Amino acid sequence: MDDTQITMIQESFAKVVPIKDTAADIFYTRLFEIAPEVKPMFKGDLKEQGTKLMTTLGVVVNGLRDLDKIVPVAQQLAVKHVDYGVTAEHYTPVGEALIFTLEKGLGEAFTPELKEAWLGAYTTLSGVMIDAAYPKTVPEEVVAAAETAPAPKKPWWKVW
Repeated sequence: MDDTQITMIQESFAKVVPIKDTAADIFYTRLFEIAPEVKPMFKGDLKEQGTKLMTTLGVVVNGLRDLDKIVPVAQQLAVKHVDYGVTAEHYTPVGEALIFTLEKGLGEAFTPELKEAWLGAYTTLSGVMIDAAYPKTVPEEVVAAAETAPAPKKPWWKVW
């Protein structure tokens, strides 16, 4: 993501802020249409949740020039969402709902270049969040192979 894309994202989000309640409604309506399985995760007031969403999105968008500050916050948020039942697969429909919301909310101002910038930002951030919440582990077949492998004839420190 380059400086021009960051500026585009920030300027476009500034246009969403005045319609943030409507944008949140569009987002959750679309999310529940394309991923109905996530709806039970939202037990509280959806209007309040929409306010949290838009506030968090604002913090992230405004912090795009200082990733060292927003990445740890995003990582903590991702880990917390695991307790709500969020899986790595849920990040795809969330991204789709976000792009849909921006298309509807910004209309013709949501150009292909702006869409590309938002997709790049979301892909980067969601990747960081997924890595934090679901650290990669050693595949089961590797563990099984190591457990059944014969013991070395020499201790590893004497091999060299």
